[in-house]
Amino acid sequence: MNVMETHIKGVKVLEPTVFGDHRGWFMETYSESKFQEAGIHIKFVQDNQSLSAIKGTLRGLHYQLSPKEQTKLVRCTKGSIFDVAVDIRTGSPTFGKWFGIELSAENKKQLLIPQGFAHGFMTLTDDVEVQYKVDELYAPECDRGIIWNDPDIGIKWPIEIIPVLSEKDKKAPFLKDAENNFIFGE
Repeated sequence: MNVMETHIKGVKVLEPTVFGDHRGWFMETYSESKFQEAGIHIKFVQDNQSLSAIKGTLRGLHYQLSPKEQTKLVRCTKGSIFDVAVDIRTGSPTFGKWFGIELSAENKKQLLIPQGFAHGFMTLTDDVEVQYKVDELYAPECDRGIIWNDPDIGIKWPIEIIPVLSEKDKKAPFLKDAENNFIFGE
């Protein structure tokens, strides 16, 4: 597994080792021992999967408040997405900054998004399946969001259309108005 740091401390791109032959391919998508060898000490407790039928669907930007904050390990197993992490830790030198990457069934890359970040993705194809691990169970009372097109964040989404959104995501606040109890360094 190749682990690449990004310009936002804690956000990492993971490239699993893929073994292929005439039958197809095999890869480990998660190995606790290999993660620990790479300095990633996270105990995942839940796996999630979504299907987005239409290209241009946007899910996010989502996060859970402390004490139910989540680290996410995201991968795309069918189609492709533009996956984004936004630093929302008050006092962070990268507060409000974002990192985005294409994750696809073809490139097999994964994005590790630490606690204190909002997460979202836009589908780049139809019929997209996304799977992700989290280190905290879903807690609806702590579930929050930020509007996808907040100009203070300035995410450059790769498809310039009005995305397909849930009602919840259409009503999400701007970062400056969002409930947020993350403090950098805590």
